Amino acid sequence: MLSGKSRAFTLLGALMVAFTMVSTDFAEARRGGSFGSRGSRTFQQAPATPTAPNAARPVERSMSPTTAPNAATRQQTGATQQRPGLFGGLGGSLMRGMLIGGLLGMLLGYGFGGMAGMLGFLIQLLLAGLVVMLALRFFRSRSTPATAGGPSFGQQEPGSGSADFFGRNAHAREQAGERSASRPGHASGRAGSFAIPGFGGAAPASSQDIELGQADLDTFERLLGKVQAAFAEEDHTALRRLCTPEMVSFFSEELADNAKSGMRNDVTGVRLLQADIAEAWREDGEDYATAAFRYESVDLMRDRATGKVLEGDETAPSETTELWTFVRRDGKEWKLSAIQETDQPGA
Repeated sequence: MLSGKSRAFTLLGALMVAFTMVSTDFAEARRGGSFGSRGSRTFQQAPATPTAPNAARPVERSMSPTTAPNAATRQQTGATQQRPGLFGGLGGSLMRGMLIGGLLGMLLGYGFGGMAGMLGFLIQLLLAGLVVMLALRFFRSRSTPATAGGPSFGQQEPGSGSADFFGRNAHAREQAGERSASRPGHASGRAGSFAIPGFGGAAPASSQDIELGQADLDTFERLLGKVQAAFAEEDHTALRRLCTPEMVSFFSEELADNAKSGMRNDVTGVRLLQADIAEAWREDGEDYATAAFRYESVDLMRDRATGKVLEGDETAPSETTELWTFVRRDGKEWKLSAIQETDQPGA
């Protein structure tokens, strides 16, 4: 028979499992959120507009890489790191080894370190300190990196007229290296100016603001209705024609989760109430435009087998305000590349 404490732990575990199942079911049925890519501005805040005066929620799911720190930041961070002191690194290892050895010697009856008492220990400590100091100086002199202002491999100190290892003056080599670095795709031959490429991120792309007209906004409004209809009809062919591959993958994942849960998202009666363009820019040969939409629709979750309404009200349209970002390359058709929810007033 279970004790009172065991029954309490069992009840707590059952409640946790129940809440987890409810949360998972809701997340799978209505994922929503902000997802997609806005080029180099994916993780930046879009400007407020009369249609969407409140801040848009940041992008939560995106295939765009985050911006990595530049080479100067990495070098500055590395330069600020402190070098190990006397009791760190090699010196610390030797000192710890000596102390442990001395203590073991005392426990075994051989004295501190096996020499003649305290005098022997002091002499041994001085000799070890001298060895450590010489070793540290030697390794530091060998491991000192070349700096941007110092001589690199094969160069002389300023003012020395002697030739380098290859029989040429260092100043001439430096000028040749600078000319090579000024050409695209070439790096300087100086060790101090060598930049290590970054890993795990992408450098921010340069963008230029552009102006769009009413015709573009009309196109965005038509895409709003077409994408909503294609998603409700689970038309993957239409989604691939209207959206970027990244957005298609997110939509397909959400549709698959709905099908797994035995539900279908039914969106009808889409009517645009207000729209404007928040920002538009060009980068890497592509045009981006973020439009703010305020629209109403009948958004329902139905049972796939019976068509019964599981969530929503088919007699009361709901109002939604979102930011939709579109992209086109080389003047081709616009495609949906991101959707961001906005903070509703009073939420």
